[in-house]
Parts: sequence; structure tokens; C-alpha cells
Amino acid sequence: MNKTEIQNVKLRFGIIGNTEGLNRAIDIAMQVAPTDLSVLVTGESGVGKESFPQIIHQFSRRKHGPYIAVNCGAIPEGTIDSELFGHEKGAFTGAISDRNGYFAEADGGTIFLDEVGELPLSTQARLLRVLESGEYIKVGSSKVQKTNVRIVAATNVDFSTAIADGRFREDLYYRLNTVPIKVLPLRERPDDIVLLFRKFASDFGEKYHMPAIQLTEEAKQMLVHYPWPGNIRQLKNITEQISILETNRDITPDILQNYLPPQPESRLPALFGMRPSGDKKSFESEREILYQVLFDMRRDVTELKKLVHDIMAERSGTPVSHPSDTTVHYLQNMVNVVPESPVVVNPVSAVSAPPVHAASVEEPEVQEPEEYVEENLSLDEVERDMIRKALERHHGKRKNAAIDLKISERTLYRKIKEYGLE
Repeated sequence: MNKTEIQNVKLRFGIIGNTEGLNRAIDIAMQVAPTDLSVLVTGESGVGKESFPQIIHQFSRRKHGPYIAVNCGAIPEGTIDSELFGHEKGAFTGAISDRNGYFAEADGGTIFLDEVGELPLSTQARLLRVLESGEYIKVGSSKVQKTNVRIVAATNVDFSTAIADGRFREDLYYRLNTVPIKVLPLRERPDDIVLLFRKFASDFGEKYHMPAIQLTEEAKQMLVHYPWPGNIRQLKNITEQISILETNRDITPDILQNYLPPQPESRLPALFGMRPSGDKKSFESEREILYQVLFDMRRDVTELKKLVHDIMAERSGTPVSHPSDTTVHYLQNMVNVVPESPVVVNPVSAVSAPPVHAASVEEPEVQEPEEYVEENLSLDEVERDMIRKALERHHGKRKNAAIDLKISERTLYRKIKEYGLE
């Protein structure tokens, strides 16, 4: 699609912004609209995902048919099947008559399932049948019904995690995700933030019969650099608050600061000895970060054991080599990082070390130190070994191994290829 057509779509559906990612999402929606393929719109809460199902419907052959939007997360689990597929009289308490569900009402049109990731597993099985054959059964009935609907779904759920946790069916995900559309969060659209603010300010000025508020240049910079966790919805709400409450229509950073919620600083512990910023290792999960911490701790304990062995050997008169540069560097780090107050760390039994008491070094009878062999075990080696053992436990079944490792199958496939475990 050319830029003129995309711009016309923006005007028609009230979409503000010129970011390349936004234009790409609109382009995909317009291209897939004439087909009957299922579409999955993903993005954080408040990014405006609801506009894309409307674009798809209005540019499809079903535009004269019904369009029904359903918020799956707002319907109680006990009634979701009845709402979507209908029920027979007497199917449950309160079912005083037959009722058609949304799939019957949307026959010949489009149904938009918002927050589809919140569907219970039993409903997911029913939805999968509709996608595969266009068939469903009302609650309390044994008669198969047919429907001809185009399904567009949206979610802010991370499906890889939901599938690994058993909260979402993998087969349903692939049926819904025939054509994916990703809507960027507002923080990745910095050039659009001021445009959106200006549009909202104009709308609220007209709505409340007052001059529209305007940002100073410094306030614009503050607005652009704010992370916007609530995305467009949050920006709109803040613009409305300022429009109503502020008598000064020129908004400065001092005024704007009063309406921007402070962002909590990250409280995650820094990894001691992390690589320089230009050579950071990419961690794909908290599990991998934990592995890195554990092996850093293991290395430190290894260095400490070696030092104690050297001291004990020296006390007993046994010749000992000069401590290595690594040991000296370790001691220097230990001196530098000792905090003024104790810091409690979650104990990990796998890397615990016996306490070392000063008195034990001064005892007259000291055993001959055992030959010490340093263990150098990298994170990659441990990860490779864990994956290999998981595959052996599950007889090569990668899906079961991925669940056991609590990672997605896609990540497992990549790791298998990376470590040559095929």
C-alpha cells in the first residue's frame, strides 16, 4: 500500500502517528483484510489494538455483515461458553430460554476476541473447533451448529510463557496467529507522542469549552522521554487531567511533572563482574540470570578455598607457591565490596561452602592440604548439559523437554542447534 492509502486509513479510523512500525501494522491489516485468514494483534495494554480489527473488517468482503467485539477478560469463566456459543433452555440455573451466542450472531461477519489470552482452557478447546471446522455446540445441547465468521484476536499476554505454563493451548495459538500484527508501545514511537498530546489537547479544549493547553519545548522533551507504561490510554488521561485542572494553558516541565507518575527504579541486584557494555551476554530468561549468579558465586568460593589451602600449607611449613594474580584480585574485590551493613541473599544449597574460622588456621595440627583442582564450568556448558539430560529423560521429545526446562519450544530448538545436540 502507498503512503496516501495508509494516510486515508489513519484519518478514517482516527489513528495518529507516522512511525514506520505503525505504518507497517496498518499496511499488513489492509493487505490481509480481503482474505479470511485469522489475525492475531499483539501489543501492550493501551496501545490501540482495537483499531486494527475494525480496519480488517471494513476492508473485507464481510464489511456489510455484523462486527462484534468481545472482551474475553471481562466475562466470568462460568458464563464465557454461554456468551460465546449460546445455551439451551435449562442448561444451567437461570437458563430460562434458548439463547444464541456471539458466534451465531456474528455469522457472515467478523468477531473480535480481545484479551483472548484470558480464555479458560475448556473454552479454548471450543474455539479451536470453530477455527478448524466452523462448528460449535451450544451449552446443554448435543446438536452441532455451523457458523461462518472471520476471527480477529488481540492480546497483551506473552504466549510463549503462557504456553510453557500450560495456560494456553499451543495448537490454538498457531491457528490464531496465521497473520500476526504487532502494535508498538508508545515509548517506541517518540515522534508520535507530541502529535497525540496535541490532538488530545485540542479535543478536550473543544469538549470543555476552553483554550487547548500547549507544551513548552522543555515540557515536550520531558513528555518524549517518559516511558509511558500505560501507553496511549495513559497519555490521553493525563492530557485530560491537565486540561481540566490547570488554569495556565502553557504547560511547563514543573507543571507536567505533577501529573507524570514517578517510575520506580529497578531493584534487581547488579551482577558483579558483568562484562563491559559493548560485550554483554544476552540473557533470555530469569533462569539464565540465576545460573550466571550461581556460577559467579561458585568461582568466588573456589578462589577462597584455594587461598585457605595455601594459608594452611604455609602454616604447616609446606612450601607453597605465591598466590595467583586471580586470587589477589579476588581478595581486593572482597575488600572493596564488603558493605557497611549485612546484605541478606537467598541461600542456594548447590553453591554453599563450609564456614571458615580464623581459629582453625592457627591450630598446631593441620592436615596436609589435598591437591586442589579448580573447576571451570561455564554457563554454556551447564546449559548444554541440562538440555541434553532433559532430552534423555523425555526420550528426545522436545515439547516435554521444553516444559521440563520451563522454556519455549522455539528457544529449545535454537539451543539444540546452537549446542549441536541434534
